[in-house]
Amino acid sequence: MEEGIKRRRELKRPWDTCREVPTIEDENTPWKLIKLLNIISLFAVAVIIFGLAVCSKASFLLLITLSHEGTKTLQAEQKPLTLLCIGCSVIAPYVLLLLKSIWRACCKSSKLPRKSSVALVLFFEFIVSVGLAVLTIVAMPHLDIVTNVTILNGVAVLSAFLQAVAQCTAKKINVFLLPSIIASLVIIVGYCLFLVLYILKDPTDERTAIWVGLAVGGSILVSFNWWENYFTVICVKNKSNFLQNLFEDLTKCQNMLHIMSSLLRIVVTACVLGAYVPLAKMDWNIVISIPSRETRIVAIIIGVQLISSALCHWFALAACKMHAVRRCFILPLYLASLAVMVLFIVPVILGYEDYKLNLNTVENINFTSYCAEVVNVRNQSLSGNLFPQLVLDVTQTLCFLDMSKTADLSLLTGAAAFWWIGYVLATIHIWYLNTFRIQKTQDLFVRRLYEGALIEQSLLLNTRFHICKNRRKQEDVTPAMVYLCATMWHETYEEMMNIMISVFRLDQYRPKNSTQPKFDDFTFEAHIYFDDAFTNVNGSQVCHLNTYAKDLVKIIADVYGIFKNLDKTFFEVQQQIPDQAIIKTPYGARLIVEMPHGNNIVVHFKDKELIRNKKRWSQVMYLYYLLGWKLMTKYYRCWQEGQHEKYLRGKMQKEKHNTYLLALDGDTDFQPAAVMLLIDRLKMYPRVGAACGRIHPTGSGPAVWFQKFEYAISHWLQKTAEHVFGSVLCSPGCFSLFRAKALMDDNVMKTYSTKSTEPSHYIQYDQGEDRWLCTLLLKQGWRVEYNAASDAYTNAPENFKELYNQRKRWGPSTMANVVDLLGSTNIVSKRNLSVSKLFMFYQLFGMISAILAPSTICLMVAGHLSFILGIPSAFALVIAVIPPAIYLGLCFKLKPDTQISLAGILSVIYAFLMVVVTISIIASMVKEKTILTPSSIFIVAMSIIYIVIVTALMHPQELPLVFYGFLYIICIPSAYLLLTIYSMVNMNCVSWGTRETKTTPATAATAEQTKTKKGWITELESLSNDIKLQEHYLDKDEENFWNEFIKKYLEPVKNDKEKQEKTKNDLQELRNKINFSFFFLNALWLMAAFIFQVFDVFSLQINIVDLNLKETGGKIQIEPMSLMFILGFAISVLLQFVGMLYHRVSTLIHYVAFLETEPKQQKSVDKQVDSNSTEDSNNELAYNTDLSYASQENLSHPLSDSDEEWEFEYNSNLNIINNIQEDYV
Repeated sequence: MEEGIKRRRELKRPWDTCREVPTIEDENTPWKLIKLLNIISLFAVAVIIFGLAVCSKASFLLLITLSHEGTKTLQAEQKPLTLLCIGCSVIAPYVLLLLKSIWRACCKSSKLPRKSSVALVLFFEFIVSVGLAVLTIVAMPHLDIVTNVTILNGVAVLSAFLQAVAQCTAKKINVFLLPSIIASLVIIVGYCLFLVLYILKDPTDERTAIWVGLAVGGSILVSFNWWENYFTVICVKNKSNFLQNLFEDLTKCQNMLHIMSSLLRIVVTACVLGAYVPLAKMDWNIVISIPSRETRIVAIIIGVQLISSALCHWFALAACKMHAVRRCFILPLYLASLAVMVLFIVPVILGYEDYKLNLNTVENINFTSYCAEVVNVRNQSLSGNLFPQLVLDVTQTLCFLDMSKTADLSLLTGAAAFWWIGYVLATIHIWYLNTFRIQKTQDLFVRRLYEGALIEQSLLLNTRFHICKNRRKQEDVTPAMVYLCATMWHETYEEMMNIMISVFRLDQYRPKNSTQPKFDDFTFEAHIYFDDAFTNVNGSQVCHLNTYAKDLVKIIADVYGIFKNLDKTFFEVQQQIPDQAIIKTPYGARLIVEMPHGNNIVVHFKDKELIRNKKRWSQVMYLYYLLGWKLMTKYYRCWQEGQHEKYLRGKMQKEKHNTYLLALDGDTDFQPAAVMLLIDRLKMYPRVGAACGRIHPTGSGPAVWFQKFEYAISHWLQKTAEHVFGSVLCSPGCFSLFRAKALMDDNVMKTYSTKSTEPSHYIQYDQGEDRWLCTLLLKQGWRVEYNAASDAYTNAPENFKELYNQRKRWGPSTMANVVDLLGSTNIVSKRNLSVSKLFMFYQLFGMISAILAPSTICLMVAGHLSFILGIPSAFALVIAVIPPAIYLGLCFKLKPDTQISLAGILSVIYAFLMVVVTISIIASMVKEKTILTPSSIFIVAMSIIYIVIVTALMHPQELPLVFYGFLYIICIPSAYLLLTIYSMVNMNCVSWGTRETKTTPATAATAEQTKTKKGWITELESLSNDIKLQEHYLDKDEENFWNEFIKKYLEPVKNDKEKQEKTKNDLQELRNKINFSFFFLNALWLMAAFIFQVFDVFSLQINIVDLNLKETGGKIQIEPMSLMFILGFAISVLLQFVGMLYHRVSTLIHYVAFLETEPKQQKSVDKQVDSNSTEDSNNELAYNTDLSYASQENLSHPLSDSDEEWEFEYNSNLNIINNIQEDYV
């Protein structure tokens, strides 16, 4: 009986079974468009690499052909010019390598290699440079075009041989041993056919024999170019001290070795070139007297060759890093030689066939007669079309052969085919190359340089050769531990729902209990630190959870049900969430929830009476708990047990290096892909201490629209410039990944836990805690990076007051931290390789611009007033200064809320002024048909740089933000004048300013609350019928840790009125000093502008031109202040734009690599859900029809086992359908 009553209580109302399920899928990322762009990007990269390789090889062979003694495009005495260009194409990569190595040696510490290593390296470099110079400058100009195209493939002969030797030496013979042996033999056969073809053609021709011998010898010497690729494999396990020392020097002394080898190659190539020209009875003096047209033709060819070679090398690196080795790297380079062959031979054949058709005779015209009658007797002239002349020059190189003879044709084709096949077999191992996302260049390629003369061969043969790929992969990939650390306070229900869905989504993406190998790259644990979670209740002896904390527990239960498909039957709620743990702790309480896929969520409810509250102290709390207690204590226990200290130290350092903390706000919404992209940055680059993503503000209203465009501009330009030219200065606490080793470094975590004692501490430490943490990391030499593809969404202030209060914190703290860094420029630039003095000068310029922003806005407003009203500039400046000066004075007297209200009124007035000015300027440009005025230039530059170029071209997915750009422009006076004044005047007010609620008195206890002795434990259990809590207890050691830790760092601040009053007075005094300096500098800037305008001390006059670039007769007068502003603005934006271009390309490479390496298991799960949705939708109608015949009496009886199983299967599928349908809508 009691069981039936209990069961009826658990029954849902039959008319209230519909659910409200939040969207759990990614709504913001256009995946279909991204996949399409991914395909287009890969196809474009493949085509570009193929095209550049063809251009590089074809232009180089054109230079070789023009150097042939029988060609007539250039006269015989003009051949030194093309030989000089051939030498330039050979030397150019060495010059680039020399400059790069010198730069690296100056910026980084470089060790000097051992003399024995230097001698061996320089010996190989010498023979390679001699071989390449002899092959390209001396021998190839005397060979035919087919041989020249394919003989370069023969340089793989030694690489193939060394591959076999390396495998046998390492005793790791694999499937690539046989292709290596076959490749060596096939290439040797190609050389034999080549010798037979040339030498047997005329055995008495000694000159031909010399050229052939030099070609074979030179190509074999060039094949020593990639000896490092195989010696490093041999040296790793070899016991020889010499080889071990050689391997160490090749690894650690690359900069110095590259400097010496580059200089040697340049000198050797120059010597061979300089000696060969006189020996060939040519004169160098002819180079300076060659006609302009011939010079222009050769310059175009060498320009194409140099540029295409460098770009091909760069795009090849990009293709490998994009994880598209087969499609975009190997295949295009394999096909490049064949394409060049077709490009040269087809025009020759077509010209030959066209000649036979034009003769209109029945006689058999062979190739030899064609050469004698057409090719050899043509005029040596460049008049007319150049292409037929080049085709005949290419034909000239083949005229020594009798193409009508099968033997000659077979030998030539056979040699070319064998060389190409051997080249393919020697590089076939690259097809199975294992690469990681954003792989380092030094891990992909052995040498930093490429060979311009043989671009595709150098790229493929330079790819690292590995024998034991599987074992290497297991060694390199160490699973990371990621702690998700979210701080909460007064988040709304919807905001907490967003972050919990994101955490459960990550649990689904990386299940802890998965046996799939691709899911073992990291594990994670989520920790939520809830500030001020308890409230006092009158009549109750214990504390109770506040409404925000209760909402969080309900949300966890609801989200768990969504991801688990909780309901087994249609009407009944049954317990499906496993029992979870609730623990009483010295700081309050802890709730531990195991998510459906095995990962844990740990909620720390903080009692402000037991532990210090606010965000920075929550961060200190999880830093010491996760890194100090959980990470370090276990090694201390092992050390106490007697384990070796050196072993423990190495293991501990490795774990610190691979442990990451993902800092989150309580309202952050993110996708698993965003976390993966940040993990990639820290995994790949060991000196990266933190990485942040692209933050998107969410919400509605003008304040949010303004912030959307402001965030976009700061990320597009400012953060990318910092990332490229130095290091990001602020990694926002709402979505940033930190490395444990960086946080645990000296002067970071310990300093971050410093209590604020000085007035400046309250501003720098507590108002911008995330920026201060990054400042500490930068000072210790760690780099902070920005990944634009890692998107996260966070709620932004939706009203004017909250926005101003938020920026009141950010503005002064930003200035304090930047000034701190600028004051430590010498130390930071020495410790941090990413931060140079030039970068610090860039930050100094930005700081000066920020300080002078109010006066600059006044000058801009004065210019607008002068333009509209037609009044003198000096008088307009006086008018423009009056409103902000009055507002500044009132801010020192009025309350903050009144200041914000007054700022809102002035903001509207300034916005109207900006609209009127913008329309007037546009009308003036149309009327006068010119844009050459300061105001016009400013408007056009802002529109082009910020909106057209940046948004439309570089950020197409964020195109809708363009519509917020106009709002941003008209709000510039409010953001950079009024807000700056408000922030500076109220910097002494160190309250948070957002999400604050008025303190409410203790509420009366209900009867249930009064009876219970455990208070919050019973409350948690009663929040949801779906979750059952088991009370657990802390380990004694951990409890001691918390007691000691709280006592030392996080004791609640005592209510000391005397100390608070002193702190208040000190902050006001600091505010007054800083404000005097700040506004005094602005006053000086305005005074200087006023003097220049009144006395006309100096001005620059420029003639006005119309849209047709014709002078209109008018002049514009640019004042010194305006000129300085325009130049500073232009230089700053130009640098930021260049940085953005570079960053966008690297982001594209990383993102495409991520899409290419996404686990296939994850894709199969998505497909399974899609198939289930289609199948189950067909069954829904039949089920509903059967359900209508059910009797109400049957509802009181339990279902049979078969019915219950069928019912559960149906409802589980129905939940999936509902989720998919709601996500689609």
